[in-house]
Amino acid sequence: MVKLIHTLADHGDDVNCCAFSSSLLATCSLDKTIRLYSLSDFTELPHSPLKFHTYAVHCCCFSPSGHVLASCSTDGTTVLWNTHNGETLAVMEQPTGSPVRVCRFSPDSTCLVSGAADGTVVLWNAQTYKLYRCGSVKDGSLVACAFSPNGNLFVTGSSCGDLTVWDDKMRCLHSEKAHDLGITCCDFSSQPVSDGEQGLQFFRLASCGQDCQIKIWVVSFTHILGFELKYKSTLNGHCAPVLACAFSHNGQMLVSGSVDKSVIVYDTNTENILHTLTQHTRYVTSCAFAPNTLLFATGSMDKTVNIWQFDLETPCQARSTEDQAKQFTEDWSEDDVSMWLCAQGLSDLVGIFKMNNIDGRELLNLTKESLADDLKIESLGLRSKVLRKIEELRTKVKTLSSGIPDEFLCPITRELMKDPVIASDGYSYEKEAMENWITKKKRTSPMTNLILPSMVLTPNRTLKMAISRWLETHQK
Repeated sequence: MVKLIHTLADHGDDVNCCAFSSSLLATCSLDKTIRLYSLSDFTELPHSPLKFHTYAVHCCCFSPSGHVLASCSTDGTTVLWNTHNGETLAVMEQPTGSPVRVCRFSPDSTCLVSGAADGTVVLWNAQTYKLYRCGSVKDGSLVACAFSPNGNLFVTGSSCGDLTVWDDKMRCLHSEKAHDLGITCCDFSSQPVSDGEQGLQFFRLASCGQDCQIKIWVVSFTHILGFELKYKSTLNGHCAPVLACAFSHNGQMLVSGSVDKSVIVYDTNTENILHTLTQHTRYVTSCAFAPNTLLFATGSMDKTVNIWQFDLETPCQARSTEDQAKQFTEDWSEDDVSMWLCAQGLSDLVGIFKMNNIDGRELLNLTKESLADDLKIESLGLRSKVLRKIEELRTKVKTLSSGIPDEFLCPITRELMKDPVIASDGYSYEKEAMENWITKKKRTSPMTNLILPSMVLTPNRTLKMAISRWLETHQK
């Protein structure tokens, strides 16, 4: 489930963009300001709002470290800010003076791209604040930009509907019409998709546009095989132009916002709609996922930013509908047990369980002896499967009974985390447990079973603070 946990209403005009770092939320608006909020309690920072731009601020984004914030404006400038004190670090003017519509940092923070209304795209050196390379698209304004997770290339989207791919030297690799009526936003998933046959890694790219569609693309780039962009699928659900789209940090979800005033959350694996949210009263112009927590934000022309939270588990890991209807297995009726058996592929046992009046409480007390002697299940393999499924239920009951939010439990140990860290798969784990996992030469993710792109573990301070607050509340 998704719930609205906070609404920010400090801007005096349309909200154009929102962006997260690991500890902050930034928003920008037609009112010429950028505002910064703490994720711990959503209070505005003392040095906010940030004021410099003389016209509307169209876009804002954090550097990967979160120490620097970039903003761009109709006034033709891209400004870099120190997020700790709000001081201006640099003012970079678009060479043509055209209004700047979009800006993005490279994954290693060395470069920043700015795209303008006249179609010019500039690659800046983010350390020296000097112009590195400059190019332009054939037609239309540049309104969207996204770097690939490895930083080898970036994609721009134009108001004419073209997706253009550039390498890190600003060479144009590819351009094609993606949305007939114009592109509004694009985003890369940070998690690679593996090709089992050749061992190559691909990245998913989402684009959305005035044609009311979200399109999913698969992007690959190697020095041997070159660049390739393949259309994969179209996500439907909005009935008006889609203005924003963003992948979750683990790549499992995609959120979008539209002129139809709705926000839709998709499961990227099944491409099914998980949630449709309709709290905004005007166009939804922006959406963004927090990097390390179960939060996302949506900005709107109603001058507000809504902050949303997923309850306990992410939708992609949520329990089945039957489990949600009856959270505690002890309360299950015999019919609930029958439904559970069918969901586990054990429908042949429904008759036996009903004959023996097995309800939820009885189910949790079943043993290998009672399965063989009382229920007369002769197959050893079948008994083992039933016991395995029952043990999974017992674990869920223990978690629910403890009242500990599931995101506070380490996926490996299923115990409350004391020192949570973020692995390169986007999930958080207890530091010692993940270090032991890696030490045993397991280079795969405990959650996805995919190869971990990096062995680096980053402290999840936001989650650690949330756990501390929860403990203070519940241990009094």
